[in-house]
Amino acid sequence: MAIPERRRRLIVNADDFGLSSAVNEAVARAHAEGILTTASLMVTGAACSGAVEVARANPRLGVGLHLVLVCGRAARPPAEVPGLADARGELSGSPVAAGLRYFLRRSLREQLRQEIAGQFDRFAETGLPLDHVNGHLNFHLQPTVFRLALDAAAVRGCRQWRLTRDPLWLNASLARGAWAYRLSHAVVFALLSAWARPRLSRRGFRHTANVFGLLQNGRVDEAYLLRLLPRLPPGDSELYSHPSLTDFHHEFEALVSPRVRAAVAAAGLELIRYQDL
Repeated sequence: MAIPERRRRLIVNADDFGLSSAVNEAVARAHAEGILTTASLMVTGAACSGAVEVARANPRLGVGLHLVLVCGRAARPPAEVPGLADARGELSGSPVAAGLRYFLRRSLREQLRQEIAGQFDRFAETGLPLDHVNGHLNFHLQPTVFRLALDAAAVRGCRQWRLTRDPLWLNASLARGAWAYRLSHAVVFALLSAWARPRLSRRGFRHTANVFGLLQNGRVDEAYLLRLLPRLPPGDSELYSHPSLTDFHHEFEALVSPRVRAAVAAAGLELIRYQDL
């Protein structure tokens, strides 16, 4: 007798929730009209309050914390985190430089701890259940940030984490171009995920087996999803994108596409949130 194939479940996430009103509206519509199940909130985003209103109006939308430690604003006053933010509260705009500084300069760790705690606290003030934790530009896997953020999440009772690993073998058969970006990010995040996985397991954190979207870098469009969905590996996966009604309109259109919704149904995929893992 044939062994039934393991069921396939998919979290469909929107990063940068709260960045702008265009992002917030795209999230609301992609959840109501499309396949979006979760969104990751930038608590220091210019439109955070509007995002919270969207989340309260859509209680089935799982909302997580999108930690911003680079290319954004700090939650703490600049005087409290002078090694992280400038006088205007702006964090470093260079992910590589910031990652190296955070790793090499032990003197910054207490400031990082305070900034991470500040962002968790701001999320708690919204009153929303915390569905998951990840980071802007996936900075939550930078080793220093990872340790500090893992502690902060555990204290607050959240044990759902994005383990960012987009399998190159599958992506290579689904997309073309941008090979330097795709190869470098596949290698870097495969290494970071391999380092993080046993640490998450020891502390009882849950995550998906695969995360899709990293290697697309703003190109999660309808064509990509129609190729990906029938070939999702068994088990639990996450697909993340950056839907917006302006900058990434094609990603929004992909999430509400009738053809994509039909592909989800045809593949027998169960759409879930992180809290359902």
